[in-house]
Amino acid sequence: MKKILFFLLACTSVWTSAQNQRFFYHYKYIPDSANREEIQTDMMLLDVTKDGSRYYSHSMFVADSISQADLAKQIRSGSTNFNINRTTKPGTVPYSVTKSYPDYKVFLFTSISSDKYKVAEEEKPVWKILPDQQKIGSWNTQKAETDFAGRHWTAWFTNEIPIQDGPYTFYGLPGLIVKIEDATASHIMTLEGVKPFETTAEKEKEALPQGVVISNFNSKAIDITMKQFRKLWKAYVNDPAKNMREMLMKAGGNTKVSIRFSGPGGKETTDNQQAIRAIEQNAKEQIRKNNNPIQPDLYQ
Repeated sequence: MKKILFFLLACTSVWTSAQNQRFFYHYKYIPDSANREEIQTDMMLLDVTKDGSRYYSHSMFVADSISQADLAKQIRSGSTNFNINRTTKPGTVPYSVTKSYPDYKVFLFTSISSDKYKVAEEEKPVWKILPDQQKIGSWNTQKAETDFAGRHWTAWFTNEIPIQDGPYTFYGLPGLIVKIEDATASHIMTLEGVKPFETTAEKEKEALPQGVVISNFNSKAIDITMKQFRKLWKAYVNDPAKNMREMLMKAGGNTKVSIRFSGPGGKETTDNQQAIRAIEQNAKEQIRKNNNPIQPDLYQ
């Protein structure tokens, strides 16, 4: 089994802000508030450079990298029939967050159905710094609290790492957030390690042939506000198969579109109407089970 090697910082003398730093956070969360014994985990990365940061799932990053490499191989072979497979477990967290420095503009990258969105965070956390101190791992930390993103949060930050950032959309404390937990203990993010990383010049991208778009793979995220996202989410909850039905209606004419859907137990259907009903049922079940998001005010 492959293991991630962490380079822990034991004291501030090791720290150098001149380097790009990758922080490893263990994320533990409860997706279903009615089933608190079902706990999910993921390893999240916070990549910090002089221009800003990016927070994302390590497993999702690996899966996307493998899919991208496979697609590039197919393009080089001259194929025009592209097949995107994910043979690596993609992780449990599909979203990512970026922050720019020094203005701290924050964007959440997430999806509804097959559509990608770039949601602008409109508020910033207002912290109450408390005198309590605690050692977490190798870091000496101090306590802070905030009401933000629909939850009450308790954070522990360290001024041994002078970066006013943290996991997810959290930032603004006089040091890096080492641990943060909501009042219900449904979402807990804990720093486990850090190591420098090199940013190399972006490799030449292997573009798809002109006019070819692979849904939810090379599509661009749509810029929207939080209010617009909430409206789109409500529409999806009310009719999760709407996009699929619209796609079939637009096809029409001599164009035949066939939907293939594999449900629980691997049972597969290729009848379009049955597939749509199965997709709708599956989506509603996923919505029901994932009723405890990290940012509940975005899904109201």
